[in-house]
Amino acid sequence: MRYRVSHIIRVDYNPPVRLAHFNLRLMPIAWPGQILQDYRLAVDPLPDVREERVGAYPFNLTRIEILKPLASLEIRSTFIADVSEAELDLLAPHMSVAEVARAALAVTDVGPLSPVTYLFPSRLLPMVPGIAAWAREHLPAEADCLGAALALARHIQASFHYDTKATEADTPVAEAFAIRRGVCQDFAHILIVALRAAGLPAAYVSGYLRTYPPPGQARLVGADAMHAWVALWCGPLRGWVGIDPTNGVLANGDHLVVGLGRDYSDISPIDGVFVGGHSQKTFNSVDVSPIDARVTAG
Repeated sequence: MRYRVSHIIRVDYNPPVRLAHFNLRLMPIAWPGQILQDYRLAVDPLPDVREERVGAYPFNLTRIEILKPLASLEIRSTFIADVSEAELDLLAPHMSVAEVARAALAVTDVGPLSPVTYLFPSRLLPMVPGIAAWAREHLPAEADCLGAALALARHIQASFHYDTKATEADTPVAEAFAIRRGVCQDFAHILIVALRAAGLPAAYVSGYLRTYPPPGQARLVGADAMHAWVALWCGPLRGWVGIDPTNGVLANGDHLVVGLGRDYSDISPIDGVFVGGHSQKTFNSVDVSPIDARVTAG
């Protein structure tokens, strides 16, 4: 499937800020089954400094500086990408939770996609005893790793309530777990903590998800949103597999990967520092639209 994605971010500052430095993580990375055909990033006002970098983790980083007083910032990220449904290697041997955990500890590479990088607590995801105990119930050592993880994701989808007003971007994972409510970021964080508690490498994935309007209703342009899910390392042969706990499915042809990190703080679409300012308001408009169902990624 070929998709056209448009993401507009506008931030208003009152009073205006100055000497602003921002990190943008909006350009999709290369990922199996996903080919980026075209990417454009427009910033208004025009930055005094703009540089493209490869992130410390698997993401593309654009750094901008706007030195003059800034009352409003608008970022337009647009791209076209071909995405094909991932085909799991059915010939790869199934590995248990314990076998994958042992295999991860045996990896000597410490690069951005090394499973070792995603085994341990991170800035937003400390080890939570309640989640660890809960994980032991759902991820027994002898269980098939991918099957058990997908079953746990489906349990989250069925047992937790999607509620955009229940949490904020900085809500601790323990709190979201306790109230059993939240959004995709919370559910991805909860699943990651559970998987890591079982010794399994788990990464936070930022991206986009094609959404469908209710039956009989027109699709609303701009009504989509960024999405978050989990990448689970399933051993050296099967590698990384995407699991979406918000929807209880494997991440497949409707999921477009922007980047990976240890948690949301590594891969947030925009962050930065500036001088001044008392309040700010952020507006997002996202549109994910298929433009050619006949095209697939290799």
